[in-house]
Amino acid sequence: MSETPALELKHISKSFGSVIANHDVSMSVRKGEILSVLGENGSGKTTLMNMIAGIYYPDEGQIFINGSEVVIRSPKDAYEHKIGMIHQHFKLVDVFTATENIVLGLRGNGRLDLKKAAESIQEISGKYGFEIDPNKKIYQMSVSEKQTVEIIKVLYRGADILILDEPTAVLTPQETQKLFSVLRRMRDDGKAIIIITHKLHEVLSLSDRVSVLRKGEHIATVLTSETSESQLTEMMVGKKISLNIERSEPADPVDRLIVKNINCLSRGGVKLLDDVSFTARSGEILGIAGIAGSGQRELLEAIAGLQHIDNGEITYIDPKTGKKENLRDKSPLQIREMGVRLSFVPEDRLGMGLVGNMDIVDNMLLRSYRRGKSIFLEKKQPRTLAEEIIKQLEVVTPGVSTPVRRLSGGNVQKVLVGREIASSPSVLMAAYPVRGLDINSSYLIYKLLNEQKENGVAVIFVGEDLDVLLELCDRIMVIGSGKITGIVDARSATKEEIGLLMTKTESEGGTMYA
Repeated sequence: MSETPALELKHISKSFGSVIANHDVSMSVRKGEILSVLGENGSGKTTLMNMIAGIYYPDEGQIFINGSEVVIRSPKDAYEHKIGMIHQHFKLVDVFTATENIVLGLRGNGRLDLKKAAESIQEISGKYGFEIDPNKKIYQMSVSEKQTVEIIKVLYRGADILILDEPTAVLTPQETQKLFSVLRRMRDDGKAIIIITHKLHEVLSLSDRVSVLRKGEHIATVLTSETSESQLTEMMVGKKISLNIERSEPADPVDRLIVKNINCLSRGGVKLLDDVSFTARSGEILGIAGIAGSGQRELLEAIAGLQHIDNGEITYIDPKTGKKENLRDKSPLQIREMGVRLSFVPEDRLGMGLVGNMDIVDNMLLRSYRRGKSIFLEKKQPRTLAEEIIKQLEVVTPGVSTPVRRLSGGNVQKVLVGREIASSPSVLMAAYPVRGLDINSSYLIYKLLNEQKENGVAVIFVGEDLDVLLELCDRIMVIGSGKITGIVDARSATKEEIGLLMTKTESEGGTMYA
């Protein structure tokens, strides 16, 4: 690893109106180094990276590349300085091939030679250990293949400094290890790599140094070999917090939701859910694991009355009367009128969970509004409920009257999760409730889910961090291509076992149990 900084930031500051995103930040990444950037939601990580990538321009400070000061006013400028950023949400054209996406936007003398480009892509793949078919269409690819295309795209343009935003968020453990091997080869080839991630165990296993941001300021940069998860967390949060999920044994679990043989077809006739059966029990957390797009969303939406199913049964057992109710083909309103207290934290928070232009108080009201009447759950006024959620979940907001669209993504999540839990459900379905949240906020959510479990709620938790699923849940159900490929005991299962189930398309004997 070279001591010469490939990229150096000196006294960088950036504000948006009265909000200070970054203040006097100085840090560097060297050639042949992997630097992790850590920080809570709203700590300024993304803003800082966006200034390096040319999306924002700093109000103050200097940027140096290989010791020389540069001005980066656009992504084009960043590319010219050999900086490439791989965003969490891919920017690819589905109907184009890998090669077409990689060369898209490049200027050439006359017609681009796609065959020659494909050969160059194969050379890059061979050098770093990528597995990619240059002629494969994007819509035919897995998530990890799409990510590979994005990384090769910046390497093809000559990037020596790479920024990756949450690169393992939707990868299996096996895919994550493959990516890490590739990144290590790139580091050994002299590339400077910056990783933004919330997974501390990945930081410790991959990076050479770690830079920590807190409230827009650079707190410290430390050698990874000389730090620990607890020390990094304390630097991020400013206080000591426990990193243990207290998982209690299920107390008198009772069947609360029974799903039998449900199938769901897309408009094009593709099976989204294929003969899915399982039981969710009161007083336990049932985790759902799977590669992104395997049917997790459709499954939860079907139970919540938001997705039509073509056949099968969804039976809810009332905790007070023991009466069985069929939820199939009923609307969310009908489900509520039956007395089913079913809460759903969807993936698309602003699209399905909250109304962006409404303030926090009005979004509290939405959960209990029916037929023009304001019936507030547990007789709490929406303002009081909003204030309690803001306090308990440490929502960063100017006040309860702030429109939700003005909150950061992490704070939007807190408002939604808090509102759904406050509705006192008997079944709580949470889809990726900690996606993008910092470590402190994530553990607050885990604590709330455990409290619901201990109150006798049947909790269904869709997660993407297998370490958390194994530590938080009682059972883990794995779904792949719309099929259940296994249900395992979270106390005895391993990440590798779940990772293998995630890549299968049908169940095998000996894996599943009730």
